[in-house]
Amino acid sequence: MYNKISVTILTKDSTKYIKECLEALVRFDEVIILDNGSTDDTMEKAKNFKNVKIYENEFIGFGALKNLVISKAANSWIFSVDSDEIISTELVEEILTLDLDNTKVYSILRDNYYNKKLVKCCGWDNDFVNRLFNKNTTKFNEKQVHESLILNDNIKLEKLKNSFKHYSFDEASQLLHKMDKYSTLYASEHKGIKSSSPAKALFRSMFSFIKNYFFQKGFLCGYEGLIISISNANGVFYKYIKLYEENKK
Repeated sequence: MYNKISVTILTKDSTKYIKECLEALVRFDEVIILDNGSTDDTMEKAKNFKNVKIYENEFIGFGALKNLVISKAANSWIFSVDSDEIISTELVEEILTLDLDNTKVYSILRDNYYNKKLVKCCGWDNDFVNRLFNKNTTKFNEKQVHESLILNDNIKLEKLKNSFKHYSFDEASQLLHKMDKYSTLYASEHKGIKSSSPAKALFRSMFSFIKNYFFQKGFLCGYEGLIISISNANGVFYKYIKLYEENKK
């Protein structure tokens, strides 16, 4: 007997990897997609899979959207997947045959790629993410961005053996787009709650670059290490600058 697990996915203009993503998930009895405004053929590709159910909702923050899609799952066990992630055959088998424990959340190693190249620097290596859980014992927080599972004192983490591929970015324009979107969400969420200043934005961004490029060995990863380190530093700079501007309004 295989475990009854619902896979949940958020999508928006995810046409590049959605077919490959869903092909890797055909052994799960239910895959639920919650789309927030795709204008490409993401939904048309998803409709070709018998185990896929599709819903639509406007963007209300990543945490809230993930909790909403979980609420539509028929099964208690949830496997949260992003639309640019490809789950390995080995990991699928491990998850479906796992002796599931309601008091545990299962953490999985994510292999991050930039333009199909595996990146092992800048904090992209040894990247364990909490993705398999029972919806009756935990859920996501309601953060607009950088959402995560709420782990109370009764929950234990367990790492799985196998990993999956994450095609993070293919080009610099994608880095810029995500940086702009996430920094805006951060500023909106923390307006009036956290303080900021141009000096804080500058020093935090400088530290981010030094951390990524030197401490986390981005300089050993060539072009990819450089562009990721600079992009992360820009993201830090603009989230604090935008927060500074929001607080002045």
